[in-house]
Amino acid sequence: MITDNARALLSTGTICDSCLGRPFADRSFGLTNAERGRALRTTVALADDEDFEPTEPVDCWVCEGYCGTFDAIAETIVDELADVDFATYQVGTRVPPLVEENERLLREDAGLEPDVGESMKREVNREVGRRVGALTDTDVDFDRPDVLAVVDLEGFDPLEALDSGTVTSHAVDVQINPAFVYGRYRKLERDIPQTEWPCRECGGSGVQLGDDGEEPCDYCGGSGYMYDTSVEQVVRPHVVDAMDGEEGTFHGAGREDVDARMLEEGRPFVLEVKRPRVRDPDVETLEREINDAAEGAVEVEGLRLATYEMVERVKEHDASKHYRADVAFGESVEEDEFDAALAELEGTTVDQYTPERVDHRRAGLTRERTVYEIDGDLQSPTEAEVRLHGEGGLYVKELISSDNGRTEPSLAGLLETDAEVTALDVTGVEGEHEPFELEDYFLDEPRAAPDDELAETAN
Repeated sequence: MITDNARALLSTGTICDSCLGRPFADRSFGLTNAERGRALRTTVALADDEDFEPTEPVDCWVCEGYCGTFDAIAETIVDELADVDFATYQVGTRVPPLVEENERLLREDAGLEPDVGESMKREVNREVGRRVGALTDTDVDFDRPDVLAVVDLEGFDPLEALDSGTVTSHAVDVQINPAFVYGRYRKLERDIPQTEWPCRECGGSGVQLGDDGEEPCDYCGGSGYMYDTSVEQVVRPHVVDAMDGEEGTFHGAGREDVDARMLEEGRPFVLEVKRPRVRDPDVETLEREINDAAEGAVEVEGLRLATYEMVERVKEHDASKHYRADVAFGESVEEDEFDAALAELEGTTVDQYTPERVDHRRAGLTRERTVYEIDGDLQSPTEAEVRLHGEGGLYVKELISSDNGRTEPSLAGLLETDAEVTALDVTGVEGEHEPFELEDYFLDEPRAAPDDELAETAN
């Protein structure tokens, strides 16, 4: 019977209500272990007609007083999170080996199974976590909380904590998980990379060794970068500053060539902010600040607060791309030949061996990619504009030039003349089967479209 087990536990020595109730944690849902223990202690005293003798945690040989410090631990965690913005949390605990050994001995001495009930670690996590949630009006999240507080019970003396009602902050390690901002960017000028491009000669240091010691790198002019700026360098500082974070990482849905523009609705991206102390910045204001600072070189729109799953979606979601290319031919091309070549390419799956321009960083293999749609205008016998919609990963420049036969078929091959892309624009990045922007991946409400805002103002 349960009372016999309770008697066996009580016979091991002086134990508090929490430690008495913990082996019965799977009984009577809705009670705390302390409530279970007190009820069992009362029941045994009544059944045996003995004086009721409550035991405080300070005298408990099992937990050594730790079960009386839940309130103090929770208050310390809340103090450590005072200037951190969060909606979800989780508490973890490191229990001293000696206390874990005491728990094992308690069950062994009482003749109980070693894993009956629950562990002290689990109880501390729950009881401290429940108090943190009540004090901060936030929710526990066991999968991906905004903040994680890890309590090291060895980091403080439980008897001192019981006497003072406080726990030193050294016993609590607060971890702030990243926050994420989704948006789309347009790159309106050429020769701007998507992400930082450190100088290959100086490794990003901006210096090199000369006859008289260190001097500015000749290759990058001392900047440390191959290009003056990037989309990442335009966007990241503003987002990190708005969220009071420590650093940021840019994740794009693929990338366009450095010399290509990204136009129209733009390319999806996520800016991941490490250790943010603000998680809900005004994204409309943030958007304006980024665009004003970029001075027309880069624009962002549709900024929204996103979940961490959006990073994987942006990086892994199957997407197709729209392009516009200016093309120069080595010899004159007739309009009917040009139209026939485009017609033959439309709907075709092409074989593309790794292009020469990227073979130093990509594996050498043949990829199959489909040209969904393609059309164009011959503007002169040696110049044309080509517009196409292709499968993600299609090398457009090589589709035009053939890349010395590495892409088959190609526009150059069909026309039997050299063809070169002289200017390339990406005009669309969209999901193959569903859009990037699904509400399940966002934390905020959808922003009203301009027409909706005007209607609300009118009303």
